Amino acid sequence: MARRIALAAQGFGEARPEVADWRRMNRAINRLGLLQIDSVSVSARAHYMPLFSRLGPYPREALERAAWGKPRKLFEYWAHEASLLPLETQPLLRWRMARAAAGEGIYKGLAIFGREQAPAIAAVLERIAAEGPLSSGDFEAPRGAGGWWGWSDTKRALEFLFWSGRITTATRRSFARVYDLTERVIPPAIMALPTPSPADAQRALLLASAKALGVATTADLRDYFRLSASETPPLLADLVEAGALLPVTVEGWSQPAFLDPEARRPRRIAAQALLSPFDPLVFERARAERLFGFRYRIEIYTPADRRVHGYYVLPFLLGDRLVARVDLKADRKAGTLIVLSAHAEPHAPPETAASLLAELRSMADWLGLERVTVLPAGDFGPRLADVQALAA
Repeated sequence: MARRIALAAQGFGEARPEVADWRRMNRAINRLGLLQIDSVSVSARAHYMPLFSRLGPYPREALERAAWGKPRKLFEYWAHEASLLPLETQPLLRWRMARAAAGEGIYKGLAIFGREQAPAIAAVLERIAAEGPLSSGDFEAPRGAGGWWGWSDTKRALEFLFWSGRITTATRRSFARVYDLTERVIPPAIMALPTPSPADAQRALLLASAKALGVATTADLRDYFRLSASETPPLLADLVEAGALLPVTVEGWSQPAFLDPEARRPRRIAAQALLSPFDPLVFERARAERLFGFRYRIEIYTPADRRVHGYYVLPFLLGDRLVARVDLKADRKAGTLIVLSAHAEPHAPPETAASLLAELRSMADWLGLERVTVLPAGDFGPRLADVQALAA
């Protein structure tokens, strides 16, 4: 039951729409609370995938307009990691911005830089204020001795200002952030909203996490927006006392859990989806293992000869179980989505290959690729290739 509750909370308890328009996309984003951003583009960048996983093919340009166009509907900030977030979340993260400006809750080196290089940071901010949106590449490293910053210091200044909430992403250029003053990017109506206390904001974030997860441990709820281990327990106690969360016990879980009182409890989940490694359903690996018995590690930084499943591996959800995983590469020049290897879980049902091939074909179409090529690698690759050949 916990698995089905979690899947329904994540948006997998409903049939995919015939047309995935912005209304459907916005509903999914608000349900999830965030879309984690990652730069790896070997198949599709991480922030594009969660909506495809839940809605099927949708117009990626609509997400790009919402994130970096006008009128602005999303904004970038540190949430789980760097993320796209609904605008209404911005006031709930101002406490994090204020702490970052004071050198708290950020990387130690960045905090030291913030204290010791205030003139350099001010100069970067002044240039953006005067010239408008700039990327790190628009700043020239000073020549000769005595300059305030080099390339790396410029980037540190921008990152400090971004963490502090004084600048934000106006757009992206070849995926690099182009920064502007926050008040010139975030709509005035959002900027005018009152700033809640840190405790009130964090309680609201915990509730958003609970709605996105359905049923979760303290660690799960804290991890979603990367909240403090010391500050979270008393805030959860407040929410339980108010009836906003229900304490529950989940069979097989060693830790107590909390249930969103409004969470759906479906008897059946009929999902079929490829998941990004950074999808909110699986980005907390211990939770994925608890829910699905699915041990999942991303192996990008593992030497090739030591990888078990591949470089950029996407889990495959079928029904209410994770049944397989595929190492994918989009060869855009050749118009091909390549399955470099495929592995199946012991409980994968007989229809796994056909269902996975259908999802791969849908993903290829969505990415504008003409074909899917399956290499017979991994314990499931030969079976997947055979089924594809028979279908052809």
